[in-house]
Amino acid sequence: MNRLVLLFAQPAGAGSSAISLLLPLLMIAVVYFLMIRPQQRKQKQWNEMLAQIKTGDKVTTTGGIRGVILSLKDDTLVLRVAPDGLKLEIAKSAIASVTTQEDAAK
Repeated sequence: MNRLVLLFAQPAGAGSSAISLLLPLLMIAVVYFLMIRPQQRKQKQWNEMLAQIKTGDKVTTTGGIRGVILSLKDDTLVLRVAPDGLKLEIAKSAIASVTTQEDAAK
């Protein structure tokens, strides 16, 4: 009989089990707000930038190639690269940044 009472008795640290269950939830929330959410915002801004590019914009690719957009297609574009005016066809997803003509004048 004494043994049954010991099996069903709550341990002395019963309050700590609630904290140990709350800790993983807190860690997931911290990771979401510090890592996932900022990355989603950055991805959204990048998609908007790609949607707004037009001919004549100066761009830099992820490989470091800088040039001026000559023409746009669905998922590719043609760049004119200095100094020889070489034309390159690249994927839109390779664009890292855009500098429009208005930004260059400022």
